[in-house]
Amino acid sequence: MDARSELAREREVLARADRDVLQGRLRVQAQDRLVSDLRSRGADVREAERLLRLMRETLHQWQQHRVLILQRVGYLEAKSSTLAPPPDVPSGVTPG
Repeated sequence: MDARSELAREREVLARADRDVLQGRLRVQAQDRLVSDLRSRGADVREAERLLRLMRETLHQWQQHRVLILQRVGYLEAKSSTLAPPPDVPSGVTPG
């Protein structure tokens, strides 16, 4: 796979990671609200809190993975820019 197509693929992976992180945040917020609601009604929230902790840990891992993808995209962008062809030189002109 050449650098440009690899870059395009990694950008797709980054977009998917962005969506996953956003959805993860929304799920954590919803679970947090649920825990608060259950607590306000005097319910046992131990399992709900345990799930919330696991969700937060998972979200943190997704965010770290996104950073790695972003670094890879930056690397491929730099690599791709060094592979750019030189500007056209008119025929008969020797670059100087």
